[in-house]
Amino acid sequence: MLAELFYWVLNMSIIGSVAGLLVLSLRKLKILPRFAVYVLWLLPLIRFWLPFGIANPYSLLNLISKFTTKTVLIRQELPQITTTNSIMAAKNYFPLEYKTDLLKNVLNVASLIWIIVSCAVILSLVLLYFLTKSEMKTAQLISGKIYQSDKIAAPAVYGIIQPKIMIPAHIAAGDLDYILLHEQVHIARRDNLWRAIALLTACVHWFNPLSWVFIKYFFADMELACDAKVIKNLDEQQTKEYALALLTCASGKAFLASAFGGTKTKLRLETILSYKKLTLFSSLCFAVLLISLAVIMITNATV
Repeated sequence: MLAELFYWVLNMSIIGSVAGLLVLSLRKLKILPRFAVYVLWLLPLIRFWLPFGIANPYSLLNLISKFTTKTVLIRQELPQITTTNSIMAAKNYFPLEYKTDLLKNVLNVASLIWIIVSCAVILSLVLLYFLTKSEMKTAQLISGKIYQSDKIAAPAVYGIIQPKIMIPAHIAAGDLDYILLHEQVHIARRDNLWRAIALLTACVHWFNPLSWVFIKYFFADMELACDAKVIKNLDEQQTKEYALALLTCASGKAFLASAFGGTKTKLRLETILSYKKLTLFSSLCFAVLLISLAVIMITNATV
């Protein structure tokens, strides 16, 4: 059973990597809004977790399946449900039967290594989360969900169910309003929950180096999308002040929290100062583009 699970995890990891590489390519397009790029990361996330999909003649996997993968039919009735077997080490699928005994033995051993390392990494992250949470008990309440602590280097949102905004003791009063605007966007979008899901995904696919690369860029795009949301409602002078507030917090980085200064400062400053508001027409065009990409990337090839 464990070997069968690992077999499909391997397949999902390959397809998820294809989707992630496509997002990495698309994020280089300066014309795309930062929030659109942030949303695009949902597509490889789905591919990393979902082994089955609706068959679609326009799916990206139709191109790939002609060379390196095999499409397996799960449900004949419309809509057809298929899965993609990129490893092609099995001759039958339900139940799973391998082509050779050697492949079976290799995958049995590999599956044990996979589950042990996955559990160890997940446990380490859970312990780190509770350790960080316990350290925040000494923070001083300022108001509402806003706390001040001398144990952190940069402002950040901590927690998932009941998130708290933590402010370092050295933050200037003039920067506080902009910092709170940023962190409140993180809370409204439940970014810490998405951060936890992304980390869990990387833990399950720890053997795939691309999963860790994707996390790096996903976290960066999370911050850029948050900045874009904040400056959307600021005038030119306020935008400059927001950029200066970011510069003062640039040294802080948080692994399990959404930090105000946690991404490459130069890139964020350039993005902030070059921000242009979208028109209704351009917003509709980008929405159509996102829907089209979703259809292409999360559907499966036809048999």
